[in-house]
Amino acid sequence: MIRVLIAEDQAMVRGALKALLAMEDDIEIVAEVDRADRVVETANQCKPDVALLDIEMPGGDGITTASQLRKELPSCKTLILTTFGRPGFLRRAMEAGASGFMLKDAPAQELALAIRKTMHGERVVDPGLAAAALSTGSSPLSDRERDVLKAGQGGASIAEIARSLFLSEGTVRNYLSAAIQKLDVGNRTEAARVAEEQGWL
Repeated sequence: MIRVLIAEDQAMVRGALKALLAMEDDIEIVAEVDRADRVVETANQCKPDVALLDIEMPGGDGITTASQLRKELPSCKTLILTTFGRPGFLRRAMEAGASGFMLKDAPAQELALAIRKTMHGERVVDPGLAAAALSTGSSPLSDRERDVLKAGQGGASIAEIARSLFLSEGTVRNYLSAAIQKLDVGNRTEAARVAEEQGWL
């Protein structure tokens, strides 16, 4: 029996996933969480074989959680299941140690198959997304440039970004300037939009 943990913040989607997988003879749902910051603790309690992780959840994100799970519970494989088919997300998920990356609009039977493949140590990646990730390449942004762009996404001022990241305003300006230059855009709003579309934030 393959023991599965589902991490998904939308109750309807979580219920649908549970109902679909309950029809499989060899899959058992051992836990459900609706926040990223509850995944590792719950996984340590119930010891799943595979964790299905959404990317965008309260309390963090599925990619960072996949990396934490790999360190804390290496026996648990992770499968990212998301609506966001962005090449940068795929690349970051693989770097974080995820075993697979699937889109939520994939046929239901593919999910059970992906869980079985993941359990047996195979990598499972949406083929169209894999091709896109190869063609777009990796993010040109440094970790700090990414942090600064992300912190400024809601229209935060330079001073607010600096406070939230414990940086000086001058340092924030330097990072923003570097990001704008690397992405070949006119301002930080455009830089954030391009990086978001590529899945680099």
